[in-house]
Amino acid sequence: MVDLYPAIDVCAGQVVRLTQGQYDLATVYGDDPVAVARSFADAGATWIHVVDLDAARSGSPRNRPVVAAIAAAVAGRAKVQTGGGVRSVDDARELADAGVARVVMGSAAVEHPELVDAAAQVVAVAVGLDHRHGQVAVHGWTEGAGVSLDEALDRYPAASAFVITDITRDGMLDGPDLEGLALAAARSTAPVIASGGVASLADIEALAAVPGIAGVITGKALYEGRFTVSQALEVLRR
Repeated sequence: MVDLYPAIDVCAGQVVRLTQGQYDLATVYGDDPVAVARSFADAGATWIHVVDLDAARSGSPRNRPVVAAIAAAVAGRAKVQTGGGVRSVDDARELADAGVARVVMGSAAVEHPELVDAAAQVVAVAVGLDHRHGQVAVHGWTEGAGVSLDEALDRYPAASAFVITDITRDGMLDGPDLEGLALAAARSTAPVIASGGVASLADIEALAAVPGIAGVITGKALYEGRFTVSQALEVLRR
């Protein structure tokens, strides 16, 4: 079964969603990320995707206690995958010690692929490949990395998964890039977790039908009431 990853983006301790990665276009959906995580686990989610937006932008892990509290709140029911500011083996180790099951390395992995090999000795590592029109972006999506998505997929033999985000669709609720994700999944040697653009249960059903897609991240559609975690899980079970 394809896994559902309901997403919690944390900024200054609040639950927010950005539009196309722009911090000045943030919508606040609550001030208790732990309660949100608990509600996702109560609904049957077995994974929760947490992003520390402050760390992604500045490198300061100010929300790490929040991530640890989320992991503790859902322990035994759901596993936590977290990204944002994971830039060293020490970061990966601290998050593993906080109860995180898998870290997502984005900018650091793109700039220093050997970090993934080292961090993977400590905890499972997914490589986050955020792209605009097939070109990978780094540092909170503010800079181009000078590498294509296709090139990047060949660089990480130790990756346990790839989290692929089409930045142009993120937070837009206009559907995922099914064609691009299918091409990436066919090329990748690791499972692909799709992110960006999910707006409906039909989108989740379509993604689940793509060979090589192992997971679907969804955030804004949940917070906007387009569907519930329970409904999404039912679609994936079918």
